[in-house]
Amino acid sequence: MKRYAHWINGRRQPAQNHYPVVNPATEQVIGLAPEATRDDVDAAVQAARTACEDWSRTTPRERAAVLDSVADLLAARAKDLVPLLQAETGATMRVASTMQLHTAAERFRRYARGATEADTIPLAPLPVKASPLAPGGLLGAAAVRRPVGVVGCITSYNFPVVNLAGKAAPALAMGNTVVAKPAPQDPLTCLLLGEILQQAGLPDGVFNVVTGSGAAAGEDLVGHPDVDMISFTGSTSVGKAIAESAGRSMKRTLMELGGKGAAIVLDDVTDGALKNVVGGVGSTWSFHSGQICTAPTRVLVHRALYEKVVTGLQRYAEALTTGDPVDNSTIVGPLISAAHRDRVESYISGARDQGARIVTGGTRPGLKPGYYVAPTLIADVRPETAVAQEEIFGPVVVAIPFDTEADAVEIANGTAYGLYDYVFSGDAGRAWRLAGRLRSGNVGINTVQRHPETPFGGFKDSGVGRDGGSFGLHAYSELQSVVWPS
Repeated sequence: MKRYAHWINGRRQPAQNHYPVVNPATEQVIGLAPEATRDDVDAAVQAARTACEDWSRTTPRERAAVLDSVADLLAARAKDLVPLLQAETGATMRVASTMQLHTAAERFRRYARGATEADTIPLAPLPVKASPLAPGGLLGAAAVRRPVGVVGCITSYNFPVVNLAGKAAPALAMGNTVVAKPAPQDPLTCLLLGEILQQAGLPDGVFNVVTGSGAAAGEDLVGHPDVDMISFTGSTSVGKAIAESAGRSMKRTLMELGGKGAAIVLDDVTDGALKNVVGGVGSTWSFHSGQICTAPTRVLVHRALYEKVVTGLQRYAEALTTGDPVDNSTIVGPLISAAHRDRVESYISGARDQGARIVTGGTRPGLKPGYYVAPTLIADVRPETAVAQEEIFGPVVVAIPFDTEADAVEIANGTAYGLYDYVFSGDAGRAWRLAGRLRSGNVGINTVQRHPETPFGGFKDSGVGRDGGSFGLHAYSELQSVVWPS
């Protein structure tokens, strides 16, 4: 059994203890991940702190060349890395090969371009009167984006390499150094990134990776006095704990937290367009078994179309193949762990006990081994119940009818979350106006597709800050004002 090591200061750092990483489909151990001690975390942070001064002074073109090379190496090593990534995440081979490693390479490529984006905003000269502080005159000024410093990146299990690339690439492009702490369930491919970045020309200490089976390593990273910023993707409850800890030392934070996406289906959607609605909402089941924070897990349907949409979703769900993720015919693979499977099933059971209608799914598939949950559609759900309020993070969709737009807005906004909502309508102008009433960081109109350059983040308990596109560069920088006499 392979024992993996931390990546600290440009070399593999063996650990005293390890913990097993389990394939969610086979329930077999595929590798042993290193268990970080406080000393390991400190060593990684000190390496990043030492490397920060020189890396921050490299030219944008130098940083761009390194990030471009990382993208090339990820693509070249895909044949070796994708099987490991698939095995530790349980993603279907379709998702692992097209949307895990491939997307990570795209993000490094995007921020190679981003490294050379203008970082200075010139401000018009202004005449200033004399004061007791200084003589008057014409003053020039500029706002300049500067690196934050050492960035701690704590990532989620659903897209481990993509998520880490989305943090590390813009952070490195801006001249920061990084200490990464991947999710405990699937950190193995992330541990291999250090060697790839080193091969691409990244200096030692600029990128470091430590792992751990529990919360301790992340807590040590967040609490470390030499970390300047924490970028976190994960649950809202953990995000709040991180924010509280980070606030004690005034660390900058970027929080990408949970979601409870509402897909609002208005009464002017035609029969022909309902296929788009069903396919969009059905992505909750067909895309990584619903383990995605932006999924449209609540479908709010005008009462005139409610049963049509429920019937369409039932047929869609029942046509999906659940099973071995390495089989190319499989659409729905396992969840990440037995504990998470049990959690998802508890929500389904609770909804049944509260009188909701289990239209399809709701029972454990007869598949062994593996942590499977059947695509589940729950109808006639009351908006205040747990299944309609809380993030389930699995292949479960709840259907709720409404009578007026005001009702739909009230239901959509009636959770603690506000990450990604959707509006389906035959009138794009009407959908645009309705989007303005949604307390959500992102709204898709007649699509569940994302635009890669938009700012990504949430309202309310769905997070703090924005990344994505050029906004990702802004997130990993501080603004410095520079003033001079003209």
